[in-house]
Amino acid sequence: MNNDKKTLFDKVWDAHVVETIPDGPQIIYIDKHLIHEVTSPQAFAELESRGLEIFRPKQIVATADHNVPTLDQDKPIRDDSSRNQVEQLTANCKKNNIELYGLGHQYQGIVHIIAPELGVTQPGMSIVCGDSHTSTHGAFGSIAFGIGTSQVAQVFASQCLLLNKPKSMRITVNGKLNRNVQPKDVILYIISKVGTDSGTGYFCEYAGNVFEEMSMEGRMTVCNMSIEMGARGGMIAPDETTFNYVKDRTFAPKGEEWEEKVEYWKTLKTDDEAVFDAEFSFDASEIYPMITYGTNPGMGISINQNIPNPQNESEEKALKYMGLKAGQALSDIKVNYVFIGSCTNARIEDFRSAANYIKGKSKSEHVQALIVPGSQQVVKQIFEEGLDKIFNEAGFQIRQPGCSACLAMNDDKIPEGEYCVSTSNRNFEGRQGQGARTILASPLTAAKVAIEGKISVFEN
Repeated sequence: MNNDKKTLFDKVWDAHVVETIPDGPQIIYIDKHLIHEVTSPQAFAELESRGLEIFRPKQIVATADHNVPTLDQDKPIRDDSSRNQVEQLTANCKKNNIELYGLGHQYQGIVHIIAPELGVTQPGMSIVCGDSHTSTHGAFGSIAFGIGTSQVAQVFASQCLLLNKPKSMRITVNGKLNRNVQPKDVILYIISKVGTDSGTGYFCEYAGNVFEEMSMEGRMTVCNMSIEMGARGGMIAPDETTFNYVKDRTFAPKGEEWEEKVEYWKTLKTDDEAVFDAEFSFDASEIYPMITYGTNPGMGISINQNIPNPQNESEEKALKYMGLKAGQALSDIKVNYVFIGSCTNARIEDFRSAANYIKGKSKSEHVQALIVPGSQQVVKQIFEEGLDKIFNEAGFQIRQPGCSACLAMNDDKIPEGEYCVSTSNRNFEGRQGQGARTILASPLTAAKVAIEGKISVFEN
């Protein structure tokens, strides 16, 4: 093995090692710590009980997203526990001099959407958050991963983490994608092929022309769902697409510092002869628009297939929960709810693609369709670009930013037994509400389902 050749992951990880404990873990420096109202209160309390201060408050970015309502955000939150969590975050940030983008702030939104759009997320960084979908930020060539509450406290106190270095994996997709295939379809296809635990213990790099040709929004969607195949995180090497996206954003480097950073960022790519611990390769031409039919993101098929035969007891259980039968046509599923939003698919590009399809059409009468932007900045863009008119005329409801119907932590729950075609990342039992049945899809597929009231193939 040629040890002087490094993967992208090696380069970024090794640059953050503060100390290596002989035959043990490593101490890793954390550049940016993102926090929200759900996983931070216990960590703040732990520091207080031990008489410790926040070591580097300037490295922390806070927002409220999980518990927030997506209607009437200017009014007090009705739900007691949600209101308490948001108020607790506000108090903790004030006390510790941490910048908070709370309700009413122009930068408020889903934590994994606001950090990239503000230029907080940059190539070569180490980024953590008490949230599993922190892997999103790896789209910039950073090592980004979710951490537990005790680790949140560790970063608060030291700006470092004690970690074992994960193994490296590369997933390569080359070729030409079929029509109507979006980045969400690419990652759902990959997970359906490799399974939900294939990435356990690994950091995954996505390579090949399909990812090189993707926009930053698309790359974020792919990296966001790395966690759904069990990976610690996902990464894509930074390139001109990355630099153009970051340039001139609010907190991006400026002037001479920008030039210096870009020179360094250009070195962040896997060396030609670097060896990965695991490799997978796929042909883009075999990927079609995808949906899930079960209760984990690995249970996915293309929309031109029927429900497959269960291969084991857990798949049988999943079909029973979903109220589906082997061999059933997808068009038989009566969908009453559609949700376009979440940290996976609530960026402006996602809404542009949905609006482009919806324009001039009306949603099916029985469908309740929610459009939930990922941030106040995305809201602004939706209105500036006139997408709001397209959504409103088609009968879609535009909400205010938040995690919304991705998870049942706020008012936007799906009723028991109902199907919801969702652009979010998880379709676990009860994820969108007790007994709710989640079908994951791309923004384009979700828009089509809202118009037709059922799942059907795209016409060529």
